[in-house]
Amino acid sequence: MMLVSIGLAALTYFTAASPYVVLAFTFLIGCGNAFNAPAWQASVSSIVPKALLPNAVALNSAAFNAARSAGPALGGAIVATAGATTAFLLNCASYPLLIVTLLRWRPKPEPATLPPERIASAIASGVRYVLMSPNLLKIIARAMLISVCVSSIPSLLPVIVREGLNGAATTYGLLLGAFGAGAVAGALISAPLRCRHSTNRIISLAAGLGSLGLFLIAVSTNSILTSVALIMAGGGWVLALSTLNVTMQLATPRWVLARALSLYQMAAFGGIAVGSSLFGLMASFTDVSNAVIAAAILLLIGGAAGLLDPLFDADGVDLDPLRKWQEPDAGPLIEANSGPIVVTIHYEINPADANAFTTLMQERRRIRRRDGARNWTLLRDITQPDLWIERYQVATWLEYIRHNQRRTQADASNIAAIAGLHLASGPPKIYRRIQVDPHNRQPEDLVQAEILFPQTISGTP
Repeated sequence: MMLVSIGLAALTYFTAASPYVVLAFTFLIGCGNAFNAPAWQASVSSIVPKALLPNAVALNSAAFNAARSAGPALGGAIVATAGATTAFLLNCASYPLLIVTLLRWRPKPEPATLPPERIASAIASGVRYVLMSPNLLKIIARAMLISVCVSSIPSLLPVIVREGLNGAATTYGLLLGAFGAGAVAGALISAPLRCRHSTNRIISLAAGLGSLGLFLIAVSTNSILTSVALIMAGGGWVLALSTLNVTMQLATPRWVLARALSLYQMAAFGGIAVGSSLFGLMASFTDVSNAVIAAAILLLIGGAAGLLDPLFDADGVDLDPLRKWQEPDAGPLIEANSGPIVVTIHYEINPADANAFTTLMQERRRIRRRDGARNWTLLRDITQPDLWIERYQVATWLEYIRHNQRRTQADASNIAAIAGLHLASGPPKIYRRIQVDPHNRQPEDLVQAEILFPQTISGTP
């Protein structure tokens, strides 16, 4: 981002920065921010204890929104007094201190027991984890809906100032400052509200506050009333997003947190892009007031939907690693990239408990697929009604290890409930086999694989 800013300053100095060049460089800075922001947010939980995470995220949001409000005003003042080149050069000068600070930061991560994932598989595992976690999907959907609705303000505010308030640049700056001040206030009150109210109640309150602010903006012809409405809308927006951000961090394990936050950020900022285009188009066909009222109604509906399908409170969820699984001795023939690995687990279940068992296995299926298993199936033996077989596949032996190490303390209840229905003494029997293609294997390889993998290995399933 610093290098892009330097390039923009140089082009401005040589009067080669056309509007399209400025847009292109802004896009590149946005790409840099897209890489930076999820890692930045994920690092908060490694700096402060879990009990202080809501306050830390709220302060992070307050700082971000304070900078977003003060930045345009400061930049405009510099442009007016010293020119655009000076403004861009001062922007470049803001990066070195941050870079030095980050280079001096020495976090103490937990020692890694496995090699890092490759980029493609890491992205896939992050997306898969979120898709197989209904609570996270609900958080992301709420963040996108709120951003879609409130984005009508920054996208339409210049037109509102010019046509609705007969104002100029000064009025626009003051109103933008009011919106930013509301955003900072919303971030600062989010932590105290979390101590007294549930996540779902705070989101509903924020949606109602933002919706009321949008309605007032749509009907106001007075700058003071519009400023108050913008404070309400900005406060509701950031109160909702900071609360959702905290919930997202508390509801996601450390190993996949930055990837989950990147999807959350994509939804939130993607909602701004979608909403700006949508309500801008609507304003061009009708008028600005109708577009803002439509955004208010949509936000109000979204808040009401939360009452029917509430968000969960993640404060009591323990997502620390379970650490009860031990890697079995696979023998010298199996390497980290050997595979595919097919795992079958045999359970002996009383036929009277079949319904309870299948209900528990629905959650087990979600957990398995969330953590990387493929082709999960549940089988029941025809001749032995008490014999049930869980079967799934992972790509390699290394992925099998990752899959089992991703189990969390929150998953322990499902494991214990299934084990409680198992009739036989001792844990269920686990069979780990490597899938062999007879057309692509040498005869000695087939024999070795056959000798190695039909064995029964007991342990925690």
